[in-house]
Amino acid sequence: MNDLPLRVLIVDDEPMARTRLRRMLGAEHGVHIVGECSDGDEASAALAGMKPDVVFLDIQMPGLDGFGTLHRAAAAWRPHVVFVTAFGEHAVDAFEHGAVDYLLKPYSRERLRVALDRARVARQRVASGAADHFPERLPVPVAHRLRMVPVQSIDCIVAQLNYVELHVGAERLILRETMAAMESQLDPRHFVRIHRSRIVRIAAVTEIETLGSGQYVFRLASGARLGSGPAYREGVRQAFRLRAS
Repeated sequence: MNDLPLRVLIVDDEPMARTRLRRMLGAEHGVHIVGECSDGDEASAALAGMKPDVVFLDIQMPGLDGFGTLHRAAAAWRPHVVFVTAFGEHAVDAFEHGAVDYLLKPYSRERLRVALDRARVARQRVASGAADHFPERLPVPVAHRLRMVPVQSIDCIVAQLNYVELHVGAERLILRETMAAMESQLDPRHFVRIHRSRIVRIAAVTEIETLGSGQYVFRLASGARLGSGPAYREGVRQAFRLRAS
């Protein structure tokens, strides 16, 4: 399933926005654009007929908006959804509608890749039958043994070159795994990715310092301090119920 191209539908009433997104997606490996739509009615029919893996969906469109489009198409086909909009105030509703990501225009190529990674992880979870199941413990090699680490004992996860470092209290446990794979194994109700190389357990955070440009510094109960990246702003705000500054 990971080797199959990600089948993408673009829905936006602005021609220039569709052109820009089509050009950016066309430059990405493993992405196949199945179609484009300019309004919700057209998109509803396309979702049912084309059955894309993911739809990049504008919210504010004439007539049927993005949320209405999803409601209408739900019975026929429900893809993974990346909402694409110029308005940040719809983020809470978007995630309540099951969005895998929320892109604010204008977005960078790096931010688009984050959304694609999240869509691929979501597709793989469904394919593996693990969409609603998250492990309570993770096997971590320690010397010649496998140590079963309770997920809820992990304070944060930090990427280091070609492996990840699990922070469990004062311990640092090494696991050869990618951040995308780690994120797919963690319940998003309890963990949130705050940076391309950092994931935190929400309950382990004791203080949040607001910086500029949608960035934050998190202080954990262990005393660790971790900074967030602007590309993960909306997910962080959703996880911690933060207001847009």
